[in-house]
Amino acid sequence: MTTTHPTPHPSPSLAAPAATARRPWSPARVGGVAALVEAATYVVGFVLLAAYLAPEGYLDGTDDPAAALTFLLDHQAALYAWHVVIYLVAGVALVGLAAALHHRLRRAGSTLAPVATAFGLIWSGLVLAAGMVALVGQGVVVDLHATDPAQAESTWVAVRAVQEGLGGGIELLGAVWVLALVAAGLGTGALGRGLTRLGVVVGVGGLLTVVPALEPVGAPVFGLGFIAWFAWVGRTLLRDDATAASA
Repeated sequence: MTTTHPTPHPSPSLAAPAATARRPWSPARVGGVAALVEAATYVVGFVLLAAYLAPEGYLDGTDDPAAALTFLLDHQAALYAWHVVIYLVAGVALVGLAAALHHRLRRAGSTLAPVATAFGLIWSGLVLAAGMVALVGQGVVVDLHATDPAQAESTWVAVRAVQEGLGGGIELLGAVWVLALVAAGLGTGALGRGLTRLGVVVGVGGLLTVVPALEPVGAPVFGLGFIAWFAWVGRTLLRDDATAASA
């Protein structure tokens, strides 16, 4: 007599996870965190400049190479930390934000999403490059000063010029990126009216930095406006991520 045994069913605890399980790091969450980090780098950068670097004489070196070198030699650690935050941390966070916004715009059906993302990634690359030039150049100049102070002074002038050209003197790429995002979101409503209007203000401020006479007006609008814009984007993306998780 043949005895049949029921086929055992897999333990529920060993069953494969459902295909619809929520990913721990969704694009919205990555972008939300990246946007808040980006806003924080701007805040830290402005606060450190206003509360410490400027009072200690950082701005005196703008037109005085000797003063700029003296400031570097006396404040190496603070200047190094400042550059790490405003360039390296900000550049890395910008990649995550650009990718998340690309995902959002593409899901909304925007055909301009690739254009906006391209400008965001190019800007991120130049910001990172500016930071690495500043950090490496700082070390080279400090070492050079021990043997040739005059050469160290001229080298630091060159380093600062390259650094500013890549990631700070003219805010064209950041302006074009945010304006491209605005254009990409206009037909889809992916960014919302408030973010769109603020993005236009930030973008125009960045474009003004191309004209030397208007840079003192455009730079604060661009920098301070971006703090609000990044924080708003971060809150929006994290809220959407939380809503999707509870759905």
